[in-house]
Amino acid sequence: MPGAVVWTNAPDAPGTGRVLPDGCMDLLWNDGRLLVAGPDTRAYVTEGAPSAWAGLRFGPGTAPAFFGVPGYELRDRRVELGELWPAAEVRRLQGRVAAAADPATALEEVVLERAATPSDPLLDRLVGALHAGRPVAATADELGVGARQLHRRSLAAFGYGPKTLARILRLQRALALAREGVGFAETAVRTGFADQAHLARDVKELAGLPLGELLGRRGG
Repeated sequence: MPGAVVWTNAPDAPGTGRVLPDGCMDLLWNDGRLLVAGPDTRAYVTEGAPSAWAGLRFGPGTAPAFFGVPGYELRDRRVELGELWPAAEVRRLQGRVAAAADPATALEEVVLERAATPSDPLLDRLVGALHAGRPVAATADELGVGARQLHRRSLAAFGYGPKTLARILRLQRALALAREGVGFAETAVRTGFADQAHLARDVKELAGLPLGELLGRRGG
């Protein structure tokens, strides 16, 4: 599936984890369970004993067709896959992943077997334009769709409207630059913030930590 990424995480000590909003949804494997991570509008914080995870992260806008529910129903949620699919099917898939030598590879195989719906070209173009920093209104004009239609389609695909998606993608661009060592003021300019203070406010609101502290917590 275009844009999908397989990942694993096996922390070796208890502590707090911080998953930042990125416009994506995930199929998760943890402790014998299949779960779905919906689209986040703020940092999702985890705490407790260390636990091994495997996941497949869908590209922005591609997961709702796979799971069979609109994105807004899963916004800021983590749910059992059994809440979305028939229990017998989920039990079969859980047994398959549990028996696999590599759960992450098994998740990828499950998704590839079931992902028959192609991505929406309009939404692909929307994500590309917003990721490049194009304004939402200008992008809607370029796509030839009205603001209401774009908002409605975005809610179903991403879980929120195009302005929220643009803000989240801008955050991710800014963090990528800052992690490369680019100064905060230059990062703000290069990613479309009004100034460094604007960048700091968005990071605090979306990530839940000041920018400097967040960069010292890359494991989150």
